[in-house]
Amino acid sequence: MNVRPAVPHDIPALLALVRRYWDFEGIEGFAALRVELVLKRLLAERERGAVWVAQAGTALVGYLVVVLVMSVEHQGLMGEIDELFVLPEARAQGTGATLLAAAEQQLAAAGCLHLQLQLSLGNRTARDFYQKRGFTPRAGYELLDKPLTPVV
Repeated sequence: MNVRPAVPHDIPALLALVRRYWDFEGIEGFAALRVELVLKRLLAERERGAVWVAQAGTALVGYLVVVLVMSVEHQGLMGEIDELFVLPEARAQGTGATLLAAAEQQLAAAGCLHLQLQLSLGNRTARDFYQKRGFTPRAGYELLDKPLTPVV
């Protein structure tokens, strides 16, 4: 298995993985064209974030997306894991851990000071995965969310 930064020709295979992830998590509203445009923009505008892929042979078996934001609270660049997904047949083989390690190494080298993520309350497997890698719940905080309607 090879973990590397995603490149534009990975987008068709990435779209298939994103769809699988959204189905797995029960995320509604998958719009292939919209997701494709977001991935293209993310790959072209490196200051916004990065995407890593795990490849076994010629097939992509997992991916990790990190978005970047400048944080006053963390006094510098902060990353948020937007999505991490590994196909079921590639799980428990170090694929997710290798994706995460590659992202952490490259983000730290780029000056990123903090990495966070959102996690479903019921996803015990993912919680164990992240906690074994040093992620902890942030005491006294919870995520609040409000969708916005884009102005065009």
